[in-house]
Amino acid sequence: QSYTHRAWWVATLPGSPPTAQSVVGCAAATLGLSGNEHLAEIDLLVHPEHRRAGIGSALLAAAEQFARDHGRTTAIVASEHHGEPAADHPDALGAPTGHGRILASDPGAAFALSHGWALEQAERYSVLELPVDAGLLGTLHSAAAARAGEEYRLVQWTDRAPEEHVDAVGELYTRMSTEVPLADLAMAEERWDAARVRTAESGIAEAGNGYLFVAAQHLPSRRIAAFTEVEYPREDETVVFQQDTLVLPEFRGRRLGMLVKTAMLGSLVTTRPGARRVHTWNAEENDHMLAINVALGFRPRGVVGLWQRALS
Repeated sequence: QSYTHRAWWVATLPGSPPTAQSVVGCAAATLGLSGNEHLAEIDLLVHPEHRRAGIGSALLAAAEQFARDHGRTTAIVASEHHGEPAADHPDALGAPTGHGRILASDPGAAFALSHGWALEQAERYSVLELPVDAGLLGTLHSAAAARAGEEYRLVQWTDRAPEEHVDAVGELYTRMSTEVPLADLAMAEERWDAARVRTAESGIAEAGNGYLFVAAQHLPSRRIAAFTEVEYPREDETVVFQQDTLVLPEFRGRRLGMLVKTAMLGSLVTTRPGARRVHTWNAEENDHMLAINVALGFRPRGVVGLWQRALS
């Protein structure tokens, strides 16, 4: 816990030890130690058969108190929803950004509202079924490469960044923490360096996962201008999780986002030949990245609500 402080709580059936069969709820609090020292990110799960019995409230209270005890003044929590209601639905709750809606009566939303949380942002959850049509992928990649021109070249690796690029990866992760749409979420810069990148890579490996990193390097400056990264569990070859994708603002307008994502999907054919779907999440107001995903064939599967409250 060099860069984040994490704590977990579980709720078990009365009189039962904490086994896989007796745990009916859990909560986690993540506190940043290299940026966002004011913030706590809380995750909360309660088994559907044991809701409305005070379990979630008790877990949330414990996590919030832990955050207060460590000097945190703001907390963020997420709720997951199966789909997006129509704008005229009587129970629709829209994000203040003007993009994305959830049902206020969904269990996660109703729980958050009853505990004084405010919805700040909606994220679209999308899934891409694999394999992508080779003709479509080739057309999109060729058009992006033509727009990028000869000043950019693609580089990629799996599981460990080459020494020549690890510092650049730290810069990219730092920029990623503030370059994406954040609505009014009280999130500030997260500081990354080469040591933190190596720590993250070790954590991915220890969790039984691997990752694929694809980047566009600007040849005149030797800087990495854009990148995309996916992570996958080694024990289940069918599943791929899209992690970060970013084009640095100073290099935008050259279709580098499409370039690296089409290259990544092409590499998955050999890196993870058994992959059958890619899962991704994007802020509903992130029009540019959503347009790339839709063109690639990603389809909406749900909405994630991001909630915030002051820990007074």
